[in-house]
Amino acid sequence: MKGKIVMAGGTGFTGEYFKKKFEEEGYQVIIISRNPSYINWDHTSKIKEAIEGSELLLNLAGKSVNCRYHKKNRDEIFQSRTETTKLLGECVLSCQTPPKLWINASTATIYRHSDDQAMTEENGEIGEGFSVEVAKAWEKSFFSFSLPTTRQIALRISIVLGKNGGVMTPYRNLAKYGLGGKQGNGKQMFSWIHIEDLYQVIRFLMEKKDATGIYNCAAPNPINNKEFMKAVRNMENRKRGLPAYRWMLELGAIFLRTETELLLKSRWVVPDRLVNEGFPFTYPTIEQALDEIKH
Repeated sequence: MKGKIVMAGGTGFTGEYFKKKFEEEGYQVIIISRNPSYINWDHTSKIKEAIEGSELLLNLAGKSVNCRYHKKNRDEIFQSRTETTKLLGECVLSCQTPPKLWINASTATIYRHSDDQAMTEENGEIGEGFSVEVAKAWEKSFFSFSLPTTRQIALRISIVLGKNGGVMTPYRNLAKYGLGGKQGNGKQMFSWIHIEDLYQVIRFLMEKKDATGIYNCAAPNPINNKEFMKAVRNMENRKRGLPAYRWMLELGAIFLRTETELLLKSRWVVPDRLVNEGFPFTYPTIEQALDEIKH
């Protein structure tokens, strides 16, 4: 057994993938979740016990943003990120042997709507609006802790693409049923990362003992929405797809109980730090990523 990995919020699409990968490498994986099968957030003593002496504390916890942003959901989105991060930080502080590394999820949505330039860790411009405020509060909660023996890294994660779940399921269905055209004007940038590359980023940062601070987690070749939807259609052997104009998306979002921001915000995010520090992307282009997902 290599050591202990503690994952908070590790029961979703990404968390389940990571758990399988870590276990294949010989790590013991402990999950903190609202799911009664795992350590519950109310059991602070068990959380502390789990974190004690761990190789990595990985926090992926947070209510899905795929919902309508009314007050109840807004409050839950905020609290599910900031309060869990605060609780984990307090547990780390109380450990006799704190984790070597604490990686906290954040989001590439923290940057402004950008169709004029790429957002890097150093030169990225923070945006405005509800999603940005969530991201800022999330990172503030994380970096409010001063932990002398635990490295802290926040991952500004872009859209995660992978097999058998996540966002690829609805995108593939749109293409299959002839609805895989551009969304809005199609010019909004689409930053993404293959789930295997995201896992390898975490392994890379575990081994890179001087790595701290903020990292953008996105493939080095973002594309626009029109190009992405064309790639999805090609994946499904569909030459054409009906476009979804903004008014259609606004109407559909009401019935689907979601927000059009998830589709229409231009996210142009690039992983400068990872590239400069030599991280080898396995799926740097959308064609390579979708080819793996297809098979």
